[in-house]
Amino acid sequence: MTSASTVNNETKRMENPLEQYPVPPYEEQQQAPPGDEDLLQPGADHGELTYKGSGKLQGRKAVITGGDSGIGRAVAIAFAREGADVAISYLNEDDDAQETAKYVEEAGRKAVLIPGDISDPRHCKNVIEQAVKELGEIDILVNNAAFQATHESLQEITPEELDYTFKTNIYSMFYLCQAAEPHFKPGSTVVNTTSVNAYKPSPGLLAYAATKGAIQNFTSGLAQLWADKGIRVNCVAPGPIWTPLIPSTMPVEKVQNFGKDTPLKRAGQPAELAPVYVLLASQDSSYMTGSTVQVTGGTPTI
Repeated sequence: MTSASTVNNETKRMENPLEQYPVPPYEEQQQAPPGDEDLLQPGADHGELTYKGSGKLQGRKAVITGGDSGIGRAVAIAFAREGADVAISYLNEDDDAQETAKYVEEAGRKAVLIPGDISDPRHCKNVIEQAVKELGEIDILVNNAAFQATHESLQEITPEELDYTFKTNIYSMFYLCQAAEPHFKPGSTVVNTTSVNAYKPSPGLLAYAATKGAIQNFTSGLAQLWADKGIRVNCVAPGPIWTPLIPSTMPVEKVQNFGKDTPLKRAGQPAELAPVYVLLASQDSSYMTGSTVQVTGGTPTI
């Protein structure tokens, strides 16, 4: 028979952020870009078994880029359980996207899958048009999709890769926001995903880090531009988060020790970010615009 003290001790252990999730070293692994959730070891937590909604986004209509896996999947699950219908924009990871859609539908909400490359401005326009057609309207846009590649030398970064990184990570936000603006009403929200790299750039992710700094600035500027419209724009700055992007874009040794250099000594899980996106998309953050919420495992950003 389990004693009350044993249960309390177990609860305290599970609440310890140092022990709540797997810690490095992780298994040796590498994937082909853009990565696959099923191949990730250990598997990531997107809140599938734990996130409980309370109606914070009841009746809302959201578009999430990169919504098939990682942070995007966790946000899609949380939004659906909070009452929102969700359009999931993704590149070509059909199996992952369908798995995410399953969780959205199990929450009783509508899921719309929109594959394609958001580095193309025509596709960005199509994402918004299709979401409005399928959902009736949109009032939340989560700009989350990103591309990164690791390099030890500046000379390794080709013009083509630099161009694609900026088109995917920051140009797409301009295009998607331009397409969404005519559909937004007062109370609509945009949540962008920046990174700890906006403040503490990793030299091996030079192009990616530069785009994340641009996203930070874009968020602040757009928040001011749209304030008179009653449209709020905020962003989340994750630290090292355990997603398929990591083993598909980083060397094996960096994957094994991913997150070890944070004060919490581990990678974060997508489920640990989802509540922040819910906050910024909901009326709970009604006096927040141009803000950045940092979820970095304790890594300082100043």
